[in-house]
Amino acid sequence: MQHDTFIGQVQARARLDSRGAAEAATRATLETLAERIPADLANDLAAQLPREISEHVRRITTQAGAEHGSRFGQDEFISRVRDRAHTDDPKAAHMARVVFEILDEATTGSTMDKVRHSLPDDLRQLTLAGSTG
Repeated sequence: MQHDTFIGQVQARARLDSRGAAEAATRATLETLAERIPADLANDLAAQLPREISEHVRRITTQAGAEHGSRFGQDEFISRVRDRAHTDDPKAAHMARVVFEILDEATTGSTMDKVRHSLPDDLRQLTLAGSTG
């Protein structure tokens, strides 16, 4: 999937008013995900994404002293997305669900299954909810 398609899908499915908002939602979700999953798994995910989008993951995994592989659940995940995207909790949860839905479509093999397996149950459910969940 190309960068423009990915961002366009985020914008449409999350019902965001601009591409900039879709970029912010994508960045916020992927940076938070990169903090939560092991660095090697984050790098596997990044390898399947367009360069401009994978940078959001790699920024966390390659940054000295950056947090990754941290243990937190759905509430903290949404809180971090909210803070990064400058929005409220319900919108942050919806944007994250949309980004996860598109990640499923943009990746191949079992990458997203491995990502989900590394997450606690509550956060795993968020990743499965989809844009209409």
